[in-house]
This record gives sequence, C-alpha cells and structure tokens, in this order.
Amino acid sequence: MPRCCILVLLDGLGDRAYASLQGKTPLQAASTPHLDRLASAGSNGLFQAIRPGLALPSENAHFAMFGYEQAEFPGRGYLEAAGAGLAPGREDVALLAHFVNLKRVGRTLQLVKHRPKAEADEQEILARLVASYAKGEIAIGYHRTNGLDGIVTMKGPVSPAVTDSDPLETATPLVEVEPWEEADGDVQASNTAAALKAYLLWCHGQLAAHPVNAQRKKRGEPAINGLVTQRAGRWRQVDSFPERWGMKGLSISSGLMYWGLASFIGMDREKVSDTQDPGRDLAERLRLARSRAAEYQFIHVHSKAPDVAGHSKDPRNKVAAIESLDRGLGRVIEKLLADDIVLVVTADHSTPSSGPLVHSGEAVPFTVVGRGIRRDNVHLFDEVCCAGGALGMLRGADLMYLVLNWLDRAKLQGLMDTPRNQPFWPGSRRPFLIE
Repeated sequence: MPRCCILVLLDGLGDRAYASLQGKTPLQAASTPHLDRLASAGSNGLFQAIRPGLALPSENAHFAMFGYEQAEFPGRGYLEAAGAGLAPGREDVALLAHFVNLKRVGRTLQLVKHRPKAEADEQEILARLVASYAKGEIAIGYHRTNGLDGIVTMKGPVSPAVTDSDPLETATPLVEVEPWEEADGDVQASNTAAALKAYLLWCHGQLAAHPVNAQRKKRGEPAINGLVTQRAGRWRQVDSFPERWGMKGLSISSGLMYWGLASFIGMDREKVSDTQDPGRDLAERLRLARSRAAEYQFIHVHSKAPDVAGHSKDPRNKVAAIESLDRGLGRVIEKLLADDIVLVVTADHSTPSSGPLVHSGEAVPFTVVGRGIRRDNVHLFDEVCCAGGALGMLRGADLMYLVLNWLDRAKLQGLMDTPRNQPFWPGSRRPFLIE
C-alpha cells in the first residue's frame, strides 16, 4: 500500500519578536511540548514559499507549496468564486469585494471603516441592492458569501488586468481602478477598468440613498455606503495535482479560497468549519486525515487560527492560539507517530502580531517525521531553532520534491518511463504491447 504524507499547515504561524514577549516570537513564547516532540523526532529547517522578504497571501503561498508557478496562478478572486460554487466561466473575471463606510473628501471617496457592523437583514438588503449592473457589453454581479463579504463577477469582453480599488488602510482615498501597466493598449483591460469604476460609483449612490442607511444614521451607526474590490482573477489551464505529482490529494480545510484552490488543481476537498476551539478543530481534522490515509498519498490539513490571531495585532492572542493547536495535536500525536506516514508541520507565511503589515516576509519553521527520515539535533519547534536543522532553507516546490522522496516516489533523474519528463516514479506509463 502506498504511504501517505499528511501536511499540517498552520496558517500564518511565523511572526516577529516582541518586547511584550521578552524578545520572543509568539511561537517561541508559547508552550508547545507536542510540536517540540515532533521537532526532536525528525528533520527541521525553515521554509519560504517563494523568496525571503516577500510578504505572501495564503493563496500564492499555497500555490507555490503545491508545486505550481506564479505565472500559472488564476488570482484569488477566481479561487474564492470557485470555492463558493459560482462556477465562473473561463473568460469571466471574479474579484473579492466587501462593504465599507465611505465619506466624500474633495473629489475622492475616502475609506473610513471596513465592514461596519450590520444585522443579517441589513446585509441581505444591501447585497440585493447592488446585485446586478451592466455597462455596454459587460455584465457585473455581486454575490454575497459571508456577512459583508462577497464576490464581484464580470462577464463579457473583460480582463483581470485591473488594479484594486481597496487601499486596505482607512482614512485614505479609494484607489483608482486602472489597467495594469503590462496591459497598456489592451482594450478589454481599459473597458473592464471603466466598467468596474462605473459600477462602484453606482453602488455608492444606490447604497447611500437607501432607507437602511437613513435608519443607521438615526441610530448613530456608520453608513454602509460603498464596495471595494481587490485581487481580480480568471481561470487558467494548469496540470492537475495527480498529473503533476503522481499522487491523489485531499485538502481538509475551512474557507472558500482553500476549497476553490483544491478544486482548481484537482485535489479532493473535505469542507470543515472553524469553532472557538482551534485545538479541537485540528484534532478532528487530523483524525479525519488518518482515516483517509489509505485512499490518498497527500493530505493537506489546514488551520487558520494563527493567522486570525495575528491579525488581532496582539501577540498574546497568537500565543493562546498556538498553545490551543499544540494541545489539539497532543490528542492524536501517539496514533500519528504509530502510523506509517510522513508527517510534515509548517506554515505558509508569517503574520505579524503588531504593526501595519498584513503579512510579512520572514521564513517559517518546518519539521518532518517518518520512517527513514534523519533525526537532527533540533529539540524546539520555532523560527530560530528550526534554522539549525538538517533541512536548511527550503523554498516553493522543494516541498513536493521532498514529499516524493520521503514516500519513495522520487524518480532517478535521466530515466524516462513516460514521454513526458514527470518527477515521480513509477510514472503514468503505458505497458509494452506485443502486436
């Protein structure tokens, strides 16, 4: 029976050092006896999904980790649309969008507040209000996904090569919607930018004039009077995960983007939900992964908890999230270590628990345990100790090549058992037939 690799992906686990934690990162400050046990039992290193210093979103980092080039990336807007079941057409464009509070300052619309609190009925009313718009041959729709978040789809002669309107930071004007420099002279990109800007201005007018906002004003609540967009995307042709790596893959994750990414690259999905107990969530996901290890050769087990805690901008919240995850790991670690699997624990990127950055470019810790895997002298799982491990610095598709190696699927270079130079062995080869 083929062995299985279980990749435990603790999203945004890496961080910076803080005076409030006596000069430690949240991972260094946290009590993590079970993660430390894994580090002591295997090989360790640091991981960068693309390159040092590059602040990556989860979607680009995961895409690189799964062995795909950034030139193949379809854009987060497309992935979330696919994850939400919108089934965007191959020529459609999809963008992330959410409601905001805006105020007019001179000739600009200034972003005052992201996602003002709103009741569910208000959210539904406002979403329906901006659900459909057309400009020329371009049809635009808004699809609510969760709360005040949604997806904008654009159909017709459109291009994803347009800038974001969301500046991310508040007390600043929205960003002008323009074609990318690389799309200079592209009529579709110019028309897409013009149609999207017209839609956003129309949304502002529709929302500002609606009775919901008059009622909110009476209650002293901020108006929900605008939409902002970012990360346009469109379908691309790529190899499926089994075609590229010769393995059947499964993603156990919560969130539209992860579901959409799995669907896009041809991995199966187990949709799970997050609770207020990330440790229990992780334990349940690992139990599910163990139960499916005979069916799959690669299983991605994801937790968003460290990233969410990092975005709270309080390092102590991240310490608490990490300790909860470690306790969850402790509930299943004996069975995991008893199985004939390759167990990898790492992260996709660093999420700073303080400061203005959403994500940062520091490397993340990496550990692997399994039969035949070298044991180095690292005994603590954190961003500094793992740096002294046997694996050194890993990047991008290094992960998938190492997985093939640990599963005894690495092809001896120079062999050609298929017309296409596949990295795995045995390849998807044809038998020699007697005429």
